[in-house]
Amino acid sequence: MEEIKLLQEEIESLKNLQLSQSQLIESFGTLEYQIQKLELQKDELVSKIQTLQIQEDTLSKELNEKYGNGNINLDTGIFTKT
Repeated sequence: MEEIKLLQEEIESLKNLQLSQSQLIESFGTLEYQIQKLELQKDELVSKIQTLQIQEDTLSKELNEKYGNGNINLDTGIFTKT
């Protein structure tokens, strides 16, 4: 088997490629970690939206049963029947 010594320039080029690949892989790992954290935050916000929607529906039913159909001016606190 014949052995051939590569030029220093060729070795440096290969090492630079390896380093670039390693940095790219690390960047992808960091990005995926950030994506997972954002997904968790998104899930928490979706859960809060669902909770708020339930609270809104419950309060709306209670007010509708108490006052009937109408509109509420939140600045004045006045209910106007429709």
